[in-house]
Amino acid sequence: MDKKPFILVTNDDGITAPGIRKLIEAMNEIGEVVVVAPDSPQSAMGHAVTVNNTLFVEPITIDEGPQIEYSCSGTPADCVKLAVNELLNKKPDLCVSGINHGSNSSINVIYSGTMSAAVEAGIEGIPAIGFSLHDYSWNAEFDHLKKYIQKIVLNVLEKGLPEGVVFNVNIPKVKDKKFKGIKVCRQARAKWVEEFDKRVNPHGREYYWLTGKFVNMDKGEDTDEWAVANDYISVVPVQFDMTAHHFIDDLNQWDF
Repeated sequence: MDKKPFILVTNDDGITAPGIRKLIEAMNEIGEVVVVAPDSPQSAMGHAVTVNNTLFVEPITIDEGPQIEYSCSGTPADCVKLAVNELLNKKPDLCVSGINHGSNSSINVIYSGTMSAAVEAGIEGIPAIGFSLHDYSWNAEFDHLKKYIQKIVLNVLEKGLPEGVVFNVNIPKVKDKKFKGIKVCRQARAKWVEEFDKRVNPHGREYYWLTGKFVNMDKGEDTDEWAVANDYISVVPVQFDMTAHHFIDDLNQWDF
């Protein structure tokens, strides 16, 4: 690369989260970095965008570094939209989202604010990657992830991504901080079995807490769930064209 790539960094855990601070640090070694991230946690927001409320964006300095940073009152998708259409004076060469505190493998990609930010960048024609560590602790360790994240980023910057495709990268929590490698995978067939904990507040009004358990029905060894469970970093190419192309020929035989 003749010049430093221009990299947009965002997330869904909020601009002060340890994961994004480590991602910024890693990207500063590769390119020119601008950060536009939520001012508070926005986990499980999916691809929500703000249409009925105002959005506020403030320049912010959190720690030393060459990056330029903006804190946004909106969702992860809002952050990318504002960055591309309002805040930046040129189109990013890459958007990276994360490092998320927790899993975004399998069906979690649908609910993920981290991945929705990456998808929004992809819609804008920007190569994009969402990074997630399978450790929900705010004090999770991220330092040992840097060389793997940088390797994936450099490959994307060099080779590019097909139109309509972004990467969903999930990183296992390993005891010895040693991974078996990086494995290209498909999304596992899994789901959440929801339960609602019904309670009553002091005013007598009923309310609910969403709980449940994650169920993996997929026994394949080519899935993201298998890879992470076996100490591999999973890379899933995700497309945001949700058309069921394989069904179109059959559907055209229906008598509408």
